[in-house]
Amino acid sequence: MRFLLLLSLLLSTTILAQDANLAMDYFKKGDYEKALYEYKKLYAKSPSNINYINQIVGSHQQLEQYDEAETFLLKLISKINYPAFIVELGFNYQLKNDLQNANLNYKKALANIDLRASNVFAVARAFQGHALLNEAVIAYEKAMQLNPDYNFNIQLAQLYGEQGHIEKMFNSYVNFAQSNPVALIDVKRRISGFLTDNGEDENNVLFKKILLKKNQQEPNLLWNQLLSWLFIQQKDFKKAFIQEKAIFNRKPEGLERIQELALIATDENQNEVAKEIFNYIINTAQSLDIKLDAHYNLIQIETKESSKENYNVVNDKYVKLFEEFGTFSQTLVLQISYGHFLAFYMNKTIEATQFLENTLKLPLSELQKSQVKLELGDILVLQEKFNQALIYYTQIQRNLKNSTVSQEARFRVAKTSYYKGDFKWAESQLKILKSSTSQLIANDALDLKLLISDNKYEDSLQTALKLYSKADLLAFQNRNDEAVSLLTKILSEHKTEPIVAQALYKQAQLFQVKNQFNQAAENYQNIISNYREGILADDAYFNLGLLFEQQLNQPDKAKELYEQIIFNHADSIYFVDARKRYRALRGDAIN
Repeated sequence: MRFLLLLSLLLSTTILAQDANLAMDYFKKGDYEKALYEYKKLYAKSPSNINYINQIVGSHQQLEQYDEAETFLLKLISKINYPAFIVELGFNYQLKNDLQNANLNYKKALANIDLRASNVFAVARAFQGHALLNEAVIAYEKAMQLNPDYNFNIQLAQLYGEQGHIEKMFNSYVNFAQSNPVALIDVKRRISGFLTDNGEDENNVLFKKILLKKNQQEPNLLWNQLLSWLFIQQKDFKKAFIQEKAIFNRKPEGLERIQELALIATDENQNEVAKEIFNYIINTAQSLDIKLDAHYNLIQIETKESSKENYNVVNDKYVKLFEEFGTFSQTLVLQISYGHFLAFYMNKTIEATQFLENTLKLPLSELQKSQVKLELGDILVLQEKFNQALIYYTQIQRNLKNSTVSQEARFRVAKTSYYKGDFKWAESQLKILKSSTSQLIANDALDLKLLISDNKYEDSLQTALKLYSKADLLAFQNRNDEAVSLLTKILSEHKTEPIVAQALYKQAQLFQVKNQFNQAAENYQNIISNYREGILADDAYFNLGLLFEQQLNQPDKAKELYEQIIFNHADSIYFVDARKRYRALRGDAIN
């Protein structure tokens, strides 16, 4: 008997759900008469279901049966004390252009909040459902006055934003963040839509003023954090650094935020402020690891900025660091970096190899040894001792199976085989790496595999591909002038082959390294004009846009190129960045 009862209830619930889905389908398709019929049947079985009630009212309104909706609502209101129905009645009057009765009912609904503050949830939601923003704002503000425990700042901020009341919106967001610190990331995300990377933008200036005022009236680390975040958005890292120092001085718990700022400034090529921050970390840090990490990043910037004539200065800095901190496991990253510097910048491959082989004699973990061996392998590739390099890479794969460093070693095997002209073996390794757990390795593997597979069948001797791999090797060896010349040979002698677009792109990148921006622009334009259907089109659009924006001072041309990505390459990895840069150049206050 009990089983039959349960079965009956289950069948009844299932049928009711199917009927509700049918009614919703009719409503979505615009077949409101059928929807109304179905919802009335559902309402008869479940008269307390708010969704059915709202859909009946909505169906009447879509059919312009306003009098029927009014009658239905008045009957409900006489039976049920639910203030959202008063909002619905008011909106029904508004649809009939009876604004007097509409406003009268809106005021009645708001008065219900005075009777019981908790009525705000139903009333405000009903107002928002009909885009009655002013009334929704009044509802939330009234409830917060009546009950100080209520916090509707996030809802109010969203409504203020939709109304265009930007100052009120900013204030509500930061007030919400102050009372809900765990929501800070979400608050930043919402605010960022109203800011640009231009510090002179009206919204940016307003937000900064609000934070500075709050900091004067009621000092709080949150205001410093948000000011720092704002300055980072504007790429004003020096001002962000001032805020981060203020935070650290008041709460010296760790330098992680300052470290992150230094790395962001480095990525944005703002080297002077990055060096200032790293020096601050060196002078402030108590942890040896943090100090060494700052030294490492600092010397990378100095190496990048140095000319060949100044390499001895950089070399002396490495030597002094080892004199100060020693050559042991904690300075391993610096040791590997020094080996790379000796080989790739000072062309002292024998000295570099000897130095790193001594590093291998230290008591290192298998992972640390593998990191040293990766660099030793690279130095052997630099010398074109490919088979010896492969021994190191293969050792890593054998000793650290399925690890990220093992996958990196496999990629180096593939790349080395590619440099040798052994494209078949390279391709077999790259196929395995397409499913690498490291997205970066997987992407690099896919790019190289496509390069090989797209070009190896065009010529049985694979002449153009061999020339290109040689140019790629020269670029790896920092022999950029020779690489550019070899790519020029490919462009002149293999004009009809598919590798031309790749050669143009590679050469453009080398031109940029050499600060030959006009030549780089010509190459990107060539790809756009003649290979716009190829896989490098969006790369060319975006990189040419960056050149016009950052080096050639032609923002209007940059904007046109970003626009091409937005409208014609929506699946591009550059889409989000292109849209952001396009809007910033157009001067949008993005929301």
